[in-house]
Amino acid sequence: MLNRSLTLKLWLLAIVLAKALPMNSPAYGQIIQPIPQQPESFQERMRQQQEERIQQTQEQMKETWLRLNLQQQQLQQQQEFARQRQELIRQQQFRLQQEQTRLQQQQFTQQQQLRIQQQQLRQDQQIRQQQQFRLQEQRRQQELKQQKQNL
Repeated sequence: MLNRSLTLKLWLLAIVLAKALPMNSPAYGQIIQPIPQQPESFQERMRQQQEERIQQTQEQMKETWLRLNLQQQQLQQQQEFARQRQELIRQQQFRLQQEQTRLQQQQFTQQQQLRIQQQQLRQDQQIRQQQQFRLQEQRRQQELKQQKQNL
């Protein structure tokens, strides 16, 4: 948007200068005939003033062009900086997403391991209970057998 604005300003400046410079050209001087009764020194002064105005106009045009060129370069640098910053932000977001995914996977794995451990504990507990029950049953059977023998 600013590039278009700068380009437009440069074109307008070129048009204004194109309109101003022909009045100062030798062809323009031929249209307006010098007044014969004026002394040569007056005409010389007018010519010098005209040349000074042309030189000032050219210097102003050069300064304006340099200023616009500098503004354009600064704008391009700002745009490049903004683009680089956007890219950096995008990369950081991508890294954060990767880290978040890694943490979610790690959490899921830990939960799975915890479930497996809990299941193993329940199974171990059931096995122990069954073993205890068998042992108690064996003892009871032995006691019964012993009591029968003692009778």
